[in-house]
Amino acid sequence: MLIDADVDYGDELSGFMRRATTCRHVLLVVDTNYVERADTMPESGVGIENRAFADVYEAKPATWLSVIFKDNPDFRLPSWLAGRSPKGLNFNTDPVCHNFPGSDQIEELWRWIEGLPANRDHMTSVAALRERARRLEELDRQRDPNSWSSPSPEGEVQFEFDKAPNHSYLLGYGEFRFTLEVTGQGPNSVYVYRDKIHSVGINRSRTTTHQDLASQLSPGRNVVATVGDQVILLNREGTLCLVDILEIQQERTANAYLPASLRFRYQILTNS
Repeated sequence: MLIDADVDYGDELSGFMRRATTCRHVLLVVDTNYVERADTMPESGVGIENRAFADVYEAKPATWLSVIFKDNPDFRLPSWLAGRSPKGLNFNTDPVCHNFPGSDQIEELWRWIEGLPANRDHMTSVAALRERARRLEELDRQRDPNSWSSPSPEGEVQFEFDKAPNHSYLLGYGEFRFTLEVTGQGPNSVYVYRDKIHSVGINRSRTTTHQDLASQLSPGRNVVATVGDQVILLNREGTLCLVDILEIQQERTANAYLPASLRFRYQILTNS
């Protein structure tokens, strides 16, 4: 992008103008002083640039040059341009009357810069805008850890764990809060991690006593749980939670995409 105000006073304008005439678009900010200088001061910077634009104008596309009218209520143009009817945008302001028409034409200016048609019949439909908003909202929801949580002490959950932040689902509340963190392991198995709690284990004996459950906790970082297993979670408060693995769905990419998911039932042992 070239801006003539960036040319230092006294610098040679010819190089700048050669580059300006090869730009995809030229936007003139035209006030009454600009018109006077273009028409009566041929050796001024404004006079030089107008001669350069006039020399190439006829060879350019009709959308090449556009005009912003500022402090120019009569919409005057330099004489060489007056008969050519370039695209004009009204940026004249009247603060007393709170009239700022330029603010309503920013989109039109943008459409001209980007080479989009001024006719808005083909603008994005309301239905398409709603669909875009839905996509954004859905991704924002997936990024929010609160969307992957249940404060209830027991329940059943369908968990698309690859979509959740850190592959984690939050269970319970306060001293009975647990983080179930899982990743895929096999067709019917998942890794369950202790990283955000204290320990995990598998209830092989299907015991219900707290002492026996604690004895089956693993010292390692994770356990492998398969469909039908009951996972033991121990949080950093020392309380226990049981998670029954009901169903494991691997990620599918054939035909319609299906994310990896885990269906589980859980019970927080609030008396533990």
